Amino acid sequence: MDDLAATNRTDGENGTAEASAVPGPESGPGPEALPGGRAKPKTDKSEATRALILETAMRLFQERGYEKTTMRAIATEAGVSVGNAYYYFSAKEFLIQGFYDRMTYEHAADAKRRMAHTRDFSERLQIALTSWLDTAAPYHEFSAQFFRTAADPTSSLSPFSNESHPARATAVELFRDVLQGSELAPKLDAELVELLPDVLWLYLMIVVLYWVFDRTPDTERTREFVRRSTPLAARVINLSRYRVFRPIVRDAKGLIQDFILPTIGKTAVK
Repeated sequence: MDDLAATNRTDGENGTAEASAVPGPESGPGPEALPGGRAKPKTDKSEATRALILETAMRLFQERGYEKTTMRAIATEAGVSVGNAYYYFSAKEFLIQGFYDRMTYEHAADAKRRMAHTRDFSERLQIALTSWLDTAAPYHEFSAQFFRTAADPTSSLSPFSNESHPARATAVELFRDVLQGSELAPKLDAELVELLPDVLWLYLMIVVLYWVFDRTPDTERTREFVRRSTPLAARVINLSRYRVFRPIVRDAKGLIQDFILPTIGKTAVK
């Protein structure tokens, strides 16, 4: 079945899928799909195969570059058929989505562990952002290649796309934990508390953009940006609880609700 499915696919210049959906490696209906054409493994063996394909793809992207790496090359290096590779990732771009999903999960787990013993909001925020930089560090060399595609607002790789919803939801939930686990949350307006996790995720996107173009050793300028900007962000948020700043807070909430949140895809593609 795998080899037959592979004949129905061709690797284009960018290694994208060009034909109809590939049936699974076994007869019967395929597995439940993740958003954007990623198969959800149902057994330990299929999970291991999916992880192998993803790990191989990340290595080849580092060695050859994203554009020059085809799905056929990934399958060959992983020791699986092309049909099997397409079974788990219906196009090369969804390998990047799989990478986003995994890295976001690893970041959230690491950040929660690091900030478990502090309730200071500024410290928790800095820990969460620094944790992202540490988690993403091995992939910095080829991050600009991904950014060129992700910067396209019509691309499913955009962090604002519906296809990116699972990774984005994990990150937003982490920032909800950053706030709710702090001493600051009970002092803030309830509506602002509800909005802030999305806003803090946008703050992370600013850090990511700076990180992509940072060529200092160990991205030290980005790390310094985080060290200096998180106390400032915490002070601004803290000031919002005082009555004199309430009109400004209401205006800010209106801008966020009317112009920022509507640009973020909320629903995962089925």
